[in-house]
Amino acid sequence: MEYVFELDVSGKVEDVVETLLQLHRASCLDKLGDQTAMITAILQSRLARTSFDKNRFQSVSEKLHMECKAEMVTPLVTNPGHACVTDTTLYFQPLNGYPKPVVQIMLQDIRRIYKRRHGLMPLGLEVFCTEDDLCSDIYLKFYERQDRDDLYFYIATYLGLRGVTRACPPVPAEHHVPERTAEGYTLQWQRGLLSNYQYLLHLNSLADRSCSDLSQYPVFPWVIGDYSSSELDLSNPETFRDLSKPVGALNQERLERLLTRYREMPEPRFMYGSHYSSPGYVLFYLVRIAPEYMLCLQNGRFDNADRMFNSIAETWKNCLDGATDFKELIPEFYGDDVSFLVNSLKLDLGKRQGGQLVNDVELPPWARSPEDFLQKSRAALESEHVSEHLHEWIDLVFGYKQQGRDAVGAHNVFHPLTYEGGVDLNSIEDPDEKVAMLTQILEFGQTPRQLFVTPHPRRITPKFKSLSQPSSYNASTADSPGEESFEDLTEESRTLAWSNITRLEPQEQHRIHKEAVTGIAVSRNGSSIFTTSQDSTLKMFSKESRMLQRSISFSNMALSSCLLLPGDATVISSSWDNNIYFYSIAFGRRQDTLMGHDDAVSKICWHDNRLYSASWDSTVKVWSGVPAEMPCARKQHFELLAELEHDVSVDTISLNAAGTLLASGTKEGTVTIWDLTTATLLHQIPCHEGTVGDSAFSPDSRHVLSTGADSRLNVIDVQTGMLISSLTADEPQRCILWDGSSVVSGSQSGELLVWDLLGGRVSKRIQGHAGAVTCMWMNEQCSNVITGGEDRQIMFWKLQY
Repeated sequence: MEYVFELDVSGKVEDVVETLLQLHRASCLDKLGDQTAMITAILQSRLARTSFDKNRFQSVSEKLHMECKAEMVTPLVTNPGHACVTDTTLYFQPLNGYPKPVVQIMLQDIRRIYKRRHGLMPLGLEVFCTEDDLCSDIYLKFYERQDRDDLYFYIATYLGLRGVTRACPPVPAEHHVPERTAEGYTLQWQRGLLSNYQYLLHLNSLADRSCSDLSQYPVFPWVIGDYSSSELDLSNPETFRDLSKPVGALNQERLERLLTRYREMPEPRFMYGSHYSSPGYVLFYLVRIAPEYMLCLQNGRFDNADRMFNSIAETWKNCLDGATDFKELIPEFYGDDVSFLVNSLKLDLGKRQGGQLVNDVELPPWARSPEDFLQKSRAALESEHVSEHLHEWIDLVFGYKQQGRDAVGAHNVFHPLTYEGGVDLNSIEDPDEKVAMLTQILEFGQTPRQLFVTPHPRRITPKFKSLSQPSSYNASTADSPGEESFEDLTEESRTLAWSNITRLEPQEQHRIHKEAVTGIAVSRNGSSIFTTSQDSTLKMFSKESRMLQRSISFSNMALSSCLLLPGDATVISSSWDNNIYFYSIAFGRRQDTLMGHDDAVSKICWHDNRLYSASWDSTVKVWSGVPAEMPCARKQHFELLAELEHDVSVDTISLNAAGTLLASGTKEGTVTIWDLTTATLLHQIPCHEGTVGDSAFSPDSRHVLSTGADSRLNVIDVQTGMLISSLTADEPQRCILWDGSSVVSGSQSGELLVWDLLGGRVSKRIQGHAGAVTCMWMNEQCSNVITGGEDRQIMFWKLQY
């Protein structure tokens, strides 16, 4: 037969024919390595003879920053050309003019940018102009890592990403896109700002998974385990797949056979002979909308009709029982486009053994239509049951059970070539062996880049009001009935207050000390304010008369903090002279002194007749006892209940609302979380460089927020000890208040900063003190704030609704 090709080219046909003849000669070489080498030489020669056409710039005033050779990555195909970036635009010009003569993206439209691993090499760069889209706007692969890094650096600097420190041209300050980390998304997901679907998309993207790369296509879990019932019951746990196990371990009988083979296998051993995600599996699901990719992958033929994606139930059954089938799902199963389930192109996909044509995918009985199937699948993904267990699947695919001993214990071990770093392609000298190895890696499947090395925290669901991880302190996180009632009464006002926290405004200020204010305590009716200072005095200030009423000195050394005991009869102050002082308000005199430490006492807390004291002597001590109410009465004996040892001095402590957990911060930047019911250490997290300035539990006790001399605000998950968010301020933040989502912090310069923690940004800056803000107090309704500073003043703040 004779074929006639009509070439749509802007150059000479003779040049195109010459290139075709060169490629044909390359294809006739015997060795695959020689073919690849010759094709690469042809391509590089063409790229070297061409450059980006500057006439394609949108504006004559644009300034070129850099230009380099690159390839635009699409599924199964990379398109070579030239990339360049100007002061306003990213361009890519393909050699063949496809899909269009030039692709252009305005830098101001970019919302996300990721460095990518492509073909196991750190040469990729992917750009998104929307926040939650599955597919990117462009995916580029570079020939030199330095080119990739330089282009990323320029765009990232333009967008104001944190962590970019090299010198570069001035960039617009108004364009700020926070640097994306898995931990930052985790806090948003836990707090309900991201759905399960959105969170999994972000994790896939951060783990180098992209819809433009079939070898690293986004992977999603099977969550439904019932494809035979007429109705889907999302309230029944039996409806769901066990997310704590990989697909290969869901069938115990099959797993036993696999483990027997695994134990008899020589090193390096693996449990599963295939992967849960590969180009073949992705195209198995997408053959109806991307038949050209399947034909490309399988040499121009579709798969055997009985092995096609014919039925949801059959596919699930084969994943449970098949000897070599362990695949997971793709995001399309939880989206809203049903085209991958419907043979709308009327493709001839063959006949099955029973004689029926392969057409639309057969749905489970509980799905009335493809749209209904996707809607119910998405509802299952977002269900309470999956929200409570999704972290277990994340541990397997993106987390600490992905590799090492934990992977072995979870029966989650795949072939070594599927893991990042499983083979060093640069060390393979034989070109044929190198091409064959790369082909095997790309087609067999790749494990996502590991994002978490500690257990992933679970999501916060409305059902859980206390910590959900089984432990000794769970039962006691709930408040007493009386306190719970009070919490219910103030919850609405608190929520309203924090939603308007940017409207916090200063009302008045008073200089009542000779040195920096270190602590604030307020009587329950708000009329009396007690403050401590480095000037060694405890002051009593009247809010009503705006006058100083008392000044008390216990020693000639600084006082570091103060608190007011229930009943408003006694004020406790801690001192650098190693002591804790109890002052009777009614009788106007010191009634007790607790000589509790061997060095300065840095902070004290009180809950349910227990005193907690932190000291520079590297301990936190827990005391039981009530001070004498009458100054002439016998001094109360304080019993030491526990001593929490640290390696260095402790600078701050905080309690959760129920008094069952304590967080301590040291001068070396470590935050330690303690279970007070057993006086045991739960987690020790070195998360700051320099002294920890302040820490606070979220109202639900699930998170600890800490700030330090390194200007960072860190959020720690109490259940797992994982650092799940970290923001950097312009300067150290000395003290903090927060509701779990928003933060008010007092800065070194005297400003109050309001942070949108979930959005990762400062919502408002309010000028306050003339020196560092050193301490803060907020009332129960969260409508009034009092701050103390190094300027020796106390300031009163009020929300303006």
